[in-house]
Amino acid sequence: MRRVVHVFADYALLTIGALLSATAVRFFLVPNQVVTGGVTGVAQLLNTFVGTPVGIVVLILNIPLLIAGWRYLGGTVFGIRTFYTVTVMSLAIDALASFARPITNDPLLYSLYGGVIDGVGIGLVLRARGTTGGSDILARLIERRFGVQPGRSLLGFDTLVFTAALFSYGPEKIMYALLVAFTASRAIDTVLAAGKGARQALIITSSPDPIRQAVLHQLGRGITQLEAIGGYTGATRAVLLCAVARTEIGALKNLVNTIDPAAFVIIGEVEEVLGEGFSRST
Repeated sequence: MRRVVHVFADYALLTIGALLSATAVRFFLVPNQVVTGGVTGVAQLLNTFVGTPVGIVVLILNIPLLIAGWRYLGGTVFGIRTFYTVTVMSLAIDALASFARPITNDPLLYSLYGGVIDGVGIGLVLRARGTTGGSDILARLIERRFGVQPGRSLLGFDTLVFTAALFSYGPEKIMYALLVAFTASRAIDTVLAAGKGARQALIITSSPDPIRQAVLHQLGRGITQLEAIGGYTGATRAVLLCAVARTEIGALKNLVNTIDPAAFVIIGEVEEVLGEGFSRST
């Protein structure tokens, strides 16, 4: 039952992410002729030159990539989720065409909001162990066949798209396209990091036992006791090491201060914690 719930939650994220990306493309980028990188950017250029529907072209261009990825990269779950995401996003892009009106004519606003919405959408898809297909799959295929790092392949592919767009839309639009790409990348990182961040606390105290018991039983967090030697006194001191969620750091400080007001506490941010009470996988 739990597995079914997890699968349902993943597909809900895939759907929301695909719809958000489609919204960004249809309401912010296409109406203002701001091209994105990858397959979607190619579809936008073809829409400008030939008038072909953006969503249908995205789907058509992705089909051979999906087949090749499924065959050479493996991963049935990954392939199904990517195919589902690409299909939903492609159909949504064209389905929203009749409703699409430029929400703003301010280049800075549509670049920032378009990038954020697109980035949040892609981030949700990646969190659900899928991708939006396109150049991501192509880059992985090139890596497998020729050993070229995916980042370089993606950069090269996007450079070709932006160069073509330069002659179609002019240099100003490309500058905004780069702003969209940067904003989207930051939004993706933020979504992927959400819920994974934690705080690490080093507690140097003369009352290790009561603090250790309080952390274990009141906060429900694991804690490790280390032995250290004071640099000035040369005396042996206990150092407690623990990781807590961001929302628990206030309770931890109050707890330590109540038991040992003289304790020396160092608190730092960590990117991710794997283990009991935290993430089980990357």
